[in-house]
Amino acid sequence: MHSTALSLIELGALFFGLGVLGRLAGRLGISPVPLYLLGGLAFGSGGLVPLEGIEPFTGVASEVGVVLLLLLLGLEYSASDLIGGLRRSWLAGIVDMVLNAAPGAITALILGWGPLGALAMAGVTWVSSSGIVAKVLDELGRLGNRETPAVLSVLVMEDLAMALYLPITTAALAALGFVAGLRTVAIAVVLLVIVLVVALRFGRAVSAVVESPTTEVFLLRVFGIALLVAGIASQLQVSAGVGAFLLGIAISEDTAENATRVLAPLRDLFAAVFFVVFGLNTDPRQVPAVLPAAIALAIVSTATKLGAGWFAARQIGVGRLGRWRAGAALVARGEFSIVIAGLALTTGSVDPGLAPLATTYVLLMAILGPVAARVVEPVHGAVTRRLRPSPG
Repeated sequence: MHSTALSLIELGALFFGLGVLGRLAGRLGISPVPLYLLGGLAFGSGGLVPLEGIEPFTGVASEVGVVLLLLLLGLEYSASDLIGGLRRSWLAGIVDMVLNAAPGAITALILGWGPLGALAMAGVTWVSSSGIVAKVLDELGRLGNRETPAVLSVLVMEDLAMALYLPITTAALAALGFVAGLRTVAIAVVLLVIVLVVALRFGRAVSAVVESPTTEVFLLRVFGIALLVAGIASQLQVSAGVGAFLLGIAISEDTAENATRVLAPLRDLFAAVFFVVFGLNTDPRQVPAVLPAAIALAIVSTATKLGAGWFAARQIGVGRLGRWRAGAALVARGEFSIVIAGLALTTGSVDPGLAPLATTYVLLMAILGPVAARVVEPVHGAVTRRLRPSPG
């Protein structure tokens, strides 16, 4: 069969299959991320029916997926939100980082993956999935709960920390050397400060560059400038995703809402391709070997995320049940964990075993997170009743 025809057939089957998996995820009430990863495992190297001939498209599409994921994440925050969250919740953010980066780093060192593997796995276990957390809070009607600001503050701190973590990790994995690595981190810090200042004082001017009354023109402008900024950031060794994230912060609120509306379908499409491509590049035959480590890591990092949420909610005076709800809401890991693992693997600087471990871990946590958020309240009630002394 002609290569173009084969590629079109495979891409058509891929996108249709993603639609089926997304529908199934909706029926099951879970994030589609684990099903997209499973789809990639099924049709990658070592899978049931390996797909061939679509790499030129899926390679670029997966990079665009990362850019759009982080761009829309940046659009959710204004500079004042980030600065306010930093002032209020910096201690909770540090506790969250220490508790949840440690399990991944220690696991990598135990497995003999060295400091670079530890750096990458620390990010995999550290960051909660903003998308899954927001979806669960909305579905459970907890957006107005007293503990929700603590949950959102932890997410803001994690997202802001990624603007520094990703350049540091990129520089380390690329073996740029101390001076070059220090320059990369310095560039990231300077860019972050500049973006916050520009967003606070000149946000409307930035928005005017992309704003248009015509949806088509607006989409082309905002999508185009996002790719331009991501490409420049990548050239500076800062990370394309960080560049897109900073651009999202710089766009003012009204324009940010419009950009989110028009870009959300593109984000969903290309992000799905990104997750599938990560699965395609993971050999499912390696999963059984890492399953015990993934399960142990899931158990430990569930406990540490519960502790981080408990601490954050306690800081703002939330009661015992609310603290448990805050911790359970943060359990899920997803898109950021895969982004970090993908970044590590593309450099070839870490052990190939990181891919199956990260995939299996995210599969477990993306399912366990929503379940934990739903059962924490009934379990807390049952435990409280059992511990309560009987009358008389």
